[in-house]
Amino acid sequence: MKAAVFAPGRATSGSFLQLQDVPRPQLEAGRILLRVVACGVCRTDLHIVEGDLPPLKPQLIPGHQIVGEVVEGATVQLPLGARAGVSWIGGVDGDCWYCHRGMENLCDHPTFTGYTVDGGYAEYALVRADFAFPLPAGLDDVHAAPLLCAGIIGFRSLRVAGVEPGERVGLFGFGSSASLAITILRSWKCDVYVASRGDSHRNLARSLGAAWVGKEDEKPPVELDRAVTFAPSGKVVVSALASLRKGGVVAINAIHLDQMPAFDYDKLLWGERQIRSVANMTRQDARDFLEIAGSLNIRPQVTVFPLEDANSALLAVKEETNRGSAVIVP
Repeated sequence: MKAAVFAPGRATSGSFLQLQDVPRPQLEAGRILLRVVACGVCRTDLHIVEGDLPPLKPQLIPGHQIVGEVVEGATVQLPLGARAGVSWIGGVDGDCWYCHRGMENLCDHPTFTGYTVDGGYAEYALVRADFAFPLPAGLDDVHAAPLLCAGIIGFRSLRVAGVEPGERVGLFGFGSSASLAITILRSWKCDVYVASRGDSHRNLARSLGAAWVGKEDEKPPVELDRAVTFAPSGKVVVSALASLRKGGVVAINAIHLDQMPAFDYDKLLWGERQIRSVANMTRQDARDFLEIAGSLNIRPQVTVFPLEDANSALLAVKEETNRGSAVIVP
């Protein structure tokens, strides 16, 4: 099969991946083989190929927002020919303290799709059957792909922040994940305040119904009940914290964050304000979000790239030049 392969130490800026012919995965117990029809490009993929996340394999096929057709290893829920979605968490051990307490997102020995195991920048992908999800019939392949990480993790971020219907919620950074979260917030009758760099992101936020839109260094005109940060920047976390009412919560939606700057405890954190990190997702998050996405007919804006242009897709995410989400179609 064709695959876009990342080899740590051999990648260069702008040319992270090499298109190669590699063996098609062989079916294993408990797995299903998918013919990949679309794979979303996530900022985490960029963190992997740029070395922000340490390399764990001598070579890797990235990609963890996979939409595929079951071609081998069918199950009752996912028969042959069914569409399946796969996300960042590709498996857990099921035995650790966290798994036994319903916190599988914090599992001590997780599998990460497109990081610890090969992902979806390829024509086929082998995945655990119990971590593949049936997809709503109303969502086509290309528009479903960005939902499988950006959508699910954005939804979990709202849960971690403790968002209640009708609250004032800030979104700091407005890439793929935030642009999906705002649709859910609007359905919950929340007023949404967006601070983001880049005219295209701010224009998109306005078009999706944000109550206020400002630049990354601007403060919302009201105190916020909750905030979610989507940029891998400690400075942005402090900006979000400075916008909260007493008792408010900031949820950090980032797998990698640069250094947190010093801030004034008395002015920014005191008053039972809270900072919480968002770590991965659970299968229940995925099921709940996909049900909501189907009912709301969430259709993210996408830019499609062929597999041979996977490097261009990563650069579009890096440079924030694409409108909406980048999706690779083999």
